[in-house]
Amino acid sequence: MNSKRWAALGIAAVLLFFSLGLNAIIAVFKTDFFTSFESLMDMDAMTYEEIVEEGDFDNRIAHLTVNGVIQDVGPTALWESVEYDHQYFLEQLESILNDESVKGIVLSVNSPGGGVLESAEIHSKLVQIKEERQIPIYVSMGSMAASGGYYIAAPGDKIFAQRETITGSIGVIMQSYNYEKLAEKVGIEFETIKSGAHKDMFSGARATTDEELAMVQEMIDELYEEFVDVIEEGRGMSEATIKKVADGRILGGTQALKAGLVDEIGTEKDVIAAIRADYDLQDATLFEYVAESDSWASLLGMKVGSFFAPSAESQYISKIISSTNSPRMMYLYGDH
Repeated sequence: MNSKRWAALGIAAVLLFFSLGLNAIIAVFKTDFFTSFESLMDMDAMTYEEIVEEGDFDNRIAHLTVNGVIQDVGPTALWESVEYDHQYFLEQLESILNDESVKGIVLSVNSPGGGVLESAEIHSKLVQIKEERQIPIYVSMGSMAASGGYYIAAPGDKIFAQRETITGSIGVIMQSYNYEKLAEKVGIEFETIKSGAHKDMFSGARATTDEELAMVQEMIDELYEEFVDVIEEGRGMSEATIKKVADGRILGGTQALKAGLVDEIGTEKDVIAAIRADYDLQDATLFEYVAESDSWASLLGMKVGSFFAPSAESQYISKIISSTNSPRMMYLYGDH
């Protein structure tokens, strides 16, 4: 590393130290002292609140964002960021569950969906908040809120889409590769020792049997019915009405409005204005949760890890090597 990089790294370290101290002081004054002190002692829980619109601090609106594929791929690290941090988002929902000052939620969704389990966890927590806190949840759909993205939006008291929004894609998908013929062509033979006839199903080394396809289809059908039930409960629609569009098709914003999957066409600003007007929250503070790593990135303008990050080629190779061929059932639209 040349002298310029060392100097830049030194400046980054100083700013990082300053950021930690400043955010710690802010946290103490923004929340209960003892709660803040306990949080500061837990370096894994460095989460702060950022005020977006000033107002009454006893009546607040939490603005939450789900951006990217809904999968639990681990947390953001100082040297590596993730598009969506599932556990961090669940922590935000848990904070709202225990925060009496939060009187409403605006959930912005820009996602093609993701894992069945992760989508169900978010949905379950949102329903719990509605039942225990009795506060409204308004949903703002971005460019995409499809499949699992719609699944987590379904509990919303009002769902807003934009005309350009891609939504729908209601259903479950499970995919795998079968490279048996390719292996034969290049002379590769698979030697498999297994405890049961189906232990290597969907391994890619052989074709899936009709019996195995039936097994998986049964699981897919069960989860599909659960998806429909979630919409039925959240939207107050009949099963027959939902299934007219719940065949995996995608819908634009206006199509989704006609189908009853969304309530209004509007932007994120329209959603915020609507929840304020509908629930007398005109003077409420609007805030967002901010992870410490986000604060660092904002302050430094770059990740410290950029000094040490491997090349794009090596990262791609590493991803291929570490990936597994095991298929997953997904509430997902498109190839992600």
